[in-house]
Amino acid sequence: MIKKRLPYLIFLLVFQIGISQEVALRKGVIIDSVQVDDENNETFSLYLPTNFVTSKKWPVLYVFDMDGKGRQAMSMFKQAAEAKGYILASPDNINDTLSLSENMLRVGRAIDGVSRLLPIQNERLYVAGFAHGARFANITPLFLNKIRGVISCGASFMNLELLNSKRRFHFIGIVGNKDFNYIELLKLKKVLNGLKHPNQLLVFEGGHQWPDSQHFEKALTLFDLAEMAKGNIPQDSLIVNESYRQDLERFQELRSGSKLLLAEQVLDRMLAVYRPHREVDSLKKLKKELRKDKLYRALKRQENAARFKESLLKEDYVYYIEEDILTYNYNNLGWWNYQMTEINKFIYQGNAAEKRMGHRLQGFINALVEDNIFIINAENQPDEEALLFLYMLKTITDPTDYDYYLKVISLSAKKEDFGTAIFYLEEVLKRGYKDKERLYSLDHTALLRITPEYNKVIEKYLDDARYEIIDE
Repeated sequence: MIKKRLPYLIFLLVFQIGISQEVALRKGVIIDSVQVDDENNETFSLYLPTNFVTSKKWPVLYVFDMDGKGRQAMSMFKQAAEAKGYILASPDNINDTLSLSENMLRVGRAIDGVSRLLPIQNERLYVAGFAHGARFANITPLFLNKIRGVISCGASFMNLELLNSKRRFHFIGIVGNKDFNYIELLKLKKVLNGLKHPNQLLVFEGGHQWPDSQHFEKALTLFDLAEMAKGNIPQDSLIVNESYRQDLERFQELRSGSKLLLAEQVLDRMLAVYRPHREVDSLKKLKKELRKDKLYRALKRQENAARFKESLLKEDYVYYIEEDILTYNYNNLGWWNYQMTEINKFIYQGNAAEKRMGHRLQGFINALVEDNIFIINAENQPDEEALLFLYMLKTITDPTDYDYYLKVISLSAKKEDFGTAIFYLEEVLKRGYKDKERLYSLDHTALLRITPEYNKVIEKYLDDARYEIIDE
């Protein structure tokens, strides 16, 4: 007996691209390497919702990833796109090594390629990304006028001065309240409000990580509601009321769980979003009640105190890392170790606001170190002494990331500082590192790895060494 399969699983769309390329597109799956056109060797990944038909036009969300993982990034939005009826596309040929102008040109060509291939709503094109992909997405509407809005996950604007009131677009930020970019996104919201940009901030409990799919679905719903309010798409009371019900339910859940600051953020968003669609007097009443709550006031004071302390500490970190890199100040590694101890106190011993602040500061320092490593490595002749300092600092700020211990070993051996190399060898082995093969294949360690000292340390923690140890 031949089993019947759902139509969308076998349905193929056949389109002609340019003159010579014919492509078959399946619905409900991510399609890799769709050619942009006949002239450029550029491609994009594509997702069509299972209810896709060619008889109507569709909104499109372009998902960016600057590390060559566009397909994976796009898969995070798949469930939301399916639920809300959006096409997804992700350019394959953009990355951090290209200039901004070249990346924008490639995005523009990918957008044109999708427009030629599919029936889309050209006035409803949006972009999205996480971290570096989000930073790139944030500025895309400033260069490509056809982009209507942005979903930015865990990233703010690189330069707020780029924003202006003449080129407005819909900005939706999604961020964890322990993410080191959380405060920056709160600041960005104030700037966007001042410039009259439509914007919302969706906050979840967590750090610098991809949010759940429900947040992406809410973001796409917010785009739809905004277009309804402007009269660009038909008003749909079912969508409005269901979204309102979900948000009100979320508010009640947060309030009953004493998470009153998150509850306030949901309420503020609801007041802004639903005012064009329905009465909001009941929401105003809820907000008044919330602000009279004694627990809310106590939590607000703690949050404000933590944010003030956080801003001062960040200024210190930025100042000292610049000074330490310039002067190769290895003596200040002890100060950085002390700072990490203090941050851990916030995380494990502080009140709720201080715990969140501790996580943000931890992420901030690590991002600060990594950014400086990236900048130095991008130079024609990287400053190896500065890199060595930063690699050592990274073993303090993130002691579970073994790669930086290995980088210190390699670079120290290159400088023939075998004592430092062996010290960091023992440190990484104490942490539980087990890859013996890699320890015997690190760059610049040909002489180091045949020394008795190196092999004795490996034998101590990994039972046996590659080279025989001869005691004199």
